[in-house]
Amino acid sequence: MIGKLTGKVECIGDGELILNVGGVGYLVHAGARTLRNLAIGQETELHVETYVRQDVFKLFGFSSEQERAWFVRLQDVQGVGAKSALGVLDVLDPEELMQAALMEDKAAVARANGVGPKVAARIVAELHGKPAPMGRGGVFAAQAQTDTPAPQAGAPSGADVVSVLINLGFAGTDASAAVRLAIGRAGAEASLDELIRIALQELNK
Repeated sequence: MIGKLTGKVECIGDGELILNVGGVGYLVHAGARTLRNLAIGQETELHVETYVRQDVFKLFGFSSEQERAWFVRLQDVQGVGAKSALGVLDVLDPEELMQAALMEDKAAVARANGVGPKVAARIVAELHGKPAPMGRGGVFAAQAQTDTPAPQAGAPSGADVVSVLINLGFAGTDASAAVRLAIGRAGAEASLDELIRIALQELNK
């Protein structure tokens, strides 16, 4: 199986590209998020998910191991195939997808091409309260990129607050419900400490 390819982009098409690796041109399928960051002649590295189905052999390429792992995880959800999984990752990066699941934001997922309200609800339900998928090498996909900018101080994501509460021993479902309430009361720009304080008050009622 092919796990990673490094080479020069020869051409870019609709949902695919050809990557020249040592004189061999690999046809790689990719989502819009990956393709818009590439240019013809560019040297690049793609994390690859290899699909072998009877007489079908396809390569799906991603700019990060994080995205590849989520691509695989999404297809564990009933009704989600490769095309729909790419569509979700086109509108939500892995961190945004994790937050949408924690906050039960079905509308955010439903913005993806080929994903209707029922499938979006199923995706959110199956991802809600669960850890990020494991990437290759045993690293949680949400933490795989060490160069991902940290949230600005004073403006934590809901996922940050839920993570703290889970580490304190609260169930994921209860934690996310309390965080939604805390953000509603204090606003999205509230500090991490303030959101945790309000969420704990709710959880300890």
